[in-house]
Amino acid sequence: MSMGQIFNQVVIIFLLMLLGAVIRKLGFPHPQSINDLTNITLYFLSPIVIIKAFEQPFSRSRFYQLLLLIVGIFLTYFVSILIAKLLFHKVKDQNIRQIATYGSIYSNNGFMGVPLAQGLFGSVGVFYAVASMIGFNVMSWTQGIGIFQKRQPHDWRTQLKKIILNPNIIAIITGLFLFISSFRLPKLIADFIDYTSPAFTPLSMIVIGSNLANLSIKNIKLPTVLWGSLFVRNIFFPILGTIILLLLGITGVPLFTTVILSACPVAGLVVLFTLQSNGDGRPATVLMSISTILSLVTTPLVYWFASLW
Repeated sequence: MSMGQIFNQVVIIFLLMLLGAVIRKLGFPHPQSINDLTNITLYFLSPIVIIKAFEQPFSRSRFYQLLLLIVGIFLTYFVSILIAKLLFHKVKDQNIRQIATYGSIYSNNGFMGVPLAQGLFGSVGVFYAVASMIGFNVMSWTQGIGIFQKRQPHDWRTQLKKIILNPNIIAIITGLFLFISSFRLPKLIADFIDYTSPAFTPLSMIVIGSNLANLSIKNIKLPTVLWGSLFVRNIFFPILGTIILLLLGITGVPLFTTVILSACPVAGLVVLFTLQSNGDGRPATVLMSISTILSLVTTPLVYWFASLW
């Protein structure tokens, strides 16, 4: 896909987010409605899109590429975690240190990345996006949440349960079965999936825009270290991940899909984990919001870097 095409897709994404912001400013969706739409998107539409991506005849080469991607993604996470710890371990404010560390490592690849993959590369993009989703869910609910729980024992059973019972992970397991077995869904179910899956991208972007609507210039106040976290999250780690994937010999749609997902803004879980650890959630919310806005520029830049090779 050319830079012109990805630019057009980014503009469309921006317009959908702008539509969400305008609707929110007009007072139509109440906060509870936005939460409901978020849950519908994450736990209903997203699994449907994933299953649709896997409904295809088995291909040994695609399966190998998927496995290689998973290896590259976990390797990228391990390197990123080490670098993030080196960068932020001296930050005295524990709340800010936790937000900076988690925010720099974990991207919003499910809620924003998968819609982008779907919009840019269709079901093929979603198929390879699954590797990033596996990496995110495993690492975020183990190492990621551990950043905020260093002074208390980890309940590994609870975290494992959250990973396994996540609707998107269930959809991935179901999709893998469909792909490996080449099993075809009944026509009625397949038609249902075809009708509902196109709603995923526009609804996701509208919801994100609605959540950004209340961000004003006077609220854009961050400690210096969090501006550093923004640079690491939006530019440095995505480029680092690109280099690792290229060294593994990954190219084409598998590369570009994974790069786009890694270039997504700070994951929304940074706010949830901060609040759960009784921290101040405001810096995390502002960090996530600014990162999302900046990603409209930084994502095409990272994609451009990947396309040079």
